[in-house]
Amino acid sequence: MAEPALNLSPSPGDDAKTTTCYMCACRCGIKVWLQDGKIRYIQGNREHPVNQGVLCAKGASGIMQHYSPARLRKPLLRVGERGAGEFREIEWDEALEIATSWLAPIRERNPDEFAFFTGRDQSQALTGWWAQQFGTVNYAAHGGFCSVNMAAGGLYSVGGSFWEFGEPDWEHTRYLMLWGVAEDHDSNPIKLGLGKLKAHGAKIVAVNPVRSGYGAIADEWIGIRPGTDGLFAFALAHELLRMDRIDLDYLVRYANAHWLVIDHPGGADDGLFARDADGNALCWNTDTNAATDANAIGIAPAVVGEYVLADGRKTRPVFQLIADRYLDPQYSPDAVSERCGIPADTIRRIARELTEAAFDSKLSLPIAWTDSWGREHASMEGRPVAMHAMRGISAHSNGFHTCRALHLLQLLLGAVDAPGSFRYQPPFPKPIPPANRPGKTRKADSVLDAAPLGFVHGPEDLVVDAQGQPRRIDHAYSWAYPLSAHGMMHTVIRNAWAGDPYKIDTLLMFMANMSWNSAMNTGQTMQWLTDKDDAGEYRIPRIIYSDAYASEMVAYADLVLPDTTYLERFDAISMLDRPISDADGASDAIRHPLFDPQTQLDEDGEARDVRGFQSVLIELGTRLGLPGLVNEDGSPKYRDYADYIVRHERAPGVGLLAGWRGEHGDAHGKGAPNPEQLQRYIDNGGFWREEIPESARYFKMANRDYLQWAQRFGFVPNDQPIVLQLYSETLQKFRLAAQGHGAMQPPAEHRERVATYFDPMPIWYEPFEHDQTSRTTFPLNAVTQRPMFMYHSWGSQNAWLRQITARNYLYLHPDTGPQYGIADEDWIEVTSHHGTITAQAKFAANVQPDTVWTWNAIGKRKGAWRLAKNAPEGEKGFLLNHLISDVTPKGDYANADPVTGQAAWFDLRVSIRKSDAQANESAPQFAPLHFKPADERPLRYGAQLRESTSRRRNKETTR
Repeated sequence: MAEPALNLSPSPGDDAKTTTCYMCACRCGIKVWLQDGKIRYIQGNREHPVNQGVLCAKGASGIMQHYSPARLRKPLLRVGERGAGEFREIEWDEALEIATSWLAPIRERNPDEFAFFTGRDQSQALTGWWAQQFGTVNYAAHGGFCSVNMAAGGLYSVGGSFWEFGEPDWEHTRYLMLWGVAEDHDSNPIKLGLGKLKAHGAKIVAVNPVRSGYGAIADEWIGIRPGTDGLFAFALAHELLRMDRIDLDYLVRYANAHWLVIDHPGGADDGLFARDADGNALCWNTDTNAATDANAIGIAPAVVGEYVLADGRKTRPVFQLIADRYLDPQYSPDAVSERCGIPADTIRRIARELTEAAFDSKLSLPIAWTDSWGREHASMEGRPVAMHAMRGISAHSNGFHTCRALHLLQLLLGAVDAPGSFRYQPPFPKPIPPANRPGKTRKADSVLDAAPLGFVHGPEDLVVDAQGQPRRIDHAYSWAYPLSAHGMMHTVIRNAWAGDPYKIDTLLMFMANMSWNSAMNTGQTMQWLTDKDDAGEYRIPRIIYSDAYASEMVAYADLVLPDTTYLERFDAISMLDRPISDADGASDAIRHPLFDPQTQLDEDGEARDVRGFQSVLIELGTRLGLPGLVNEDGSPKYRDYADYIVRHERAPGVGLLAGWRGEHGDAHGKGAPNPEQLQRYIDNGGFWREEIPESARYFKMANRDYLQWAQRFGFVPNDQPIVLQLYSETLQKFRLAAQGHGAMQPPAEHRERVATYFDPMPIWYEPFEHDQTSRTTFPLNAVTQRPMFMYHSWGSQNAWLRQITARNYLYLHPDTGPQYGIADEDWIEVTSHHGTITAQAKFAANVQPDTVWTWNAIGKRKGAWRLAKNAPEGEKGFLLNHLISDVTPKGDYANADPVTGQAAWFDLRVSIRKSDAQANESAPQFAPLHFKPADERPLRYGAQLRESTSRRRNKETTR
């Protein structure tokens, strides 16, 4: 018989289904190929707006995430001591009965005794609303230790932010600055964008202490000292002002540069905007030599000078204050060069290059548009300078103001939502600050008056008691951390252990590895989780934890609710939460089950009985009788999370998904629930997208077409322009309170702190750990980065990704090691003010010489994640987290930003020395967890599939 013809285009499988990846926070579209009911291949979905078919190593390795040996298979009830990992398997009815029996008395007694904190959760539109129905103020999301500086710094300045709320104009920018950008987040869209920039010759500048990934392909790397990015930004602003190369027309048209600020030192109105009787901000009209409405058109507003109002009060325009501050010689390139580690000539050159790209490129798009005041424009004039920033600048105790400094720099160049610049992604921009305030008052049915997380507009919005003390267990929205818009997950365990400000009864956490790589002060955190009082009871009485995998945190739970993998569940990537829009269109998406977990056996051939956490939460809320989750007769309002996605309305016509709404599925944005909505998403590849009209794609903050389009979708309340804030009156209100003005004032111990850090214009100060420790004793900065090929613990337990790296080193510059008697690959001791670890050193020239660094989340605790007992992650892998204190060196506040409370991961200062011991293992080491031992055989996937396929083909050939 003749040999079969060679198939040059073999099918990867016999069926393909589209859904959304969950191997990082990028949320790319994927096509999952199946063969004989098993995953054969995962590829990018070319039709998906996020990644357009591009897929990274993480996404392709989702196969091994779904088939991970670490998957949990049934609910677990602790039988041994907390922290050992000793459990017995129980059924779901028993697990939910236990959880209900714990939570029901709390809700009757005091809902705040329940703390609900979610980690890498992508369903906060549900979890935050659920906490509101329960009535607890103690709800937070992972952003408090991840990105709240980025979000709050942008939302209080320009109504949007870097990261997930905006993007560079990849098509038109000619000069891109990346500030503190690692490769773990939003990687595929960034890679696509960088490819476009390279193709049309734009310059890319990477500002980062470590050069990896994006920095490696940048045209220029600025190896900055950690924590000094804001100072560098101010030096650039200084040069722009000195050269008079700024866009004053833009600043007056779209920002508050011309608004008059009252100059009344010691007065209750000092630093506030001058306003008319209707509350409109005033400017000085040089045509009439009088104050007038700053939002009026056809006037000649002053931007410099000093002006006296009719009532005798002195005022100055915001821009005058900007010029006075940043033209000060302390911000000159020569003054900041040594501290930043950047030559003064380089700073001056970068400033010139920014202005040349912004003003000399003459970018103009021939697109007619109408602004909010009805003025028609024949074209959209560009400023092709774009910036993008991430955790590297955010995770410092000065990160909030550093983020604001970058927005200041963009505004001076007129480079916010102009062609070629930073661009908003719908539903942004939002009014400044956004309208939703944090919930703090319980109604008669014990439901909070608003969701627990929101945006503070002034001291009156803080969640504090009559004495000004915190009401939340994490101290978010208190005088210590007023603008903590995402809550403060990194403080909850210490405070719950200490009973500060009160004891809680039950802590529920989801996807938050808080006993390991998501905790500062990791060793003591584990002690707090297991510590008992004098009566022998745990100081944190009950811990419920939900995860899909046997992480380190599972061992510290009393009750474990096993989650599904992302290929076995429904999820809504919602416009109400963390949207996947791009600058040219609004988008949302779903995940849907490709497999029934009941049919998915674990690696031992045993059945798994797991449920999606969101559906579990809905059933738990039904059992508790929470008002939004039951009908009047007490029956369940929603069948499960899929039913909730379709039928829940946050406001009339507004649900979790914007596509295919209305009875017949022909409405988008707003509309009645559509029973077929999820199927419409599935049929469309798992996503919905609507293009922004061409005339509405730029200047969204004051583009009439865009604002009316956004109002139709419910993104903004009206079509009024959103004024960008060079100067924040919200921050000034807090400063005035600290100075003794207003009905709500901080307790004495917080007054100086609030007055110092609530400056209405961006400031720079030394990170707290830098300022409160000895530079002689701890001469080096230490930072972590997440690699492009892994994402937290998720990726570093994945068999395929572990083949890229299964352990980490502490990387030193080749010139740095010899200074301390350290050779390449020596084992060394690394010491901070908080503790000491042992790690192996590796020389690498891609780091600023005063900085050492490593990959985060590679190191594992032995016994976790069902890794082999001698897995490199447990023997040689390590965490810098053991060196990071959760409080400042003084011990007076959390190791966090004083404005938002974001964890200051990257403020760490260390010393290094060669280890005296003949080390061959990292330290500290902890007792192995008592999880089910790992199968020591090599973990492979596809071998049996290939064998069965080969047998089938042989049979077909011989017929």
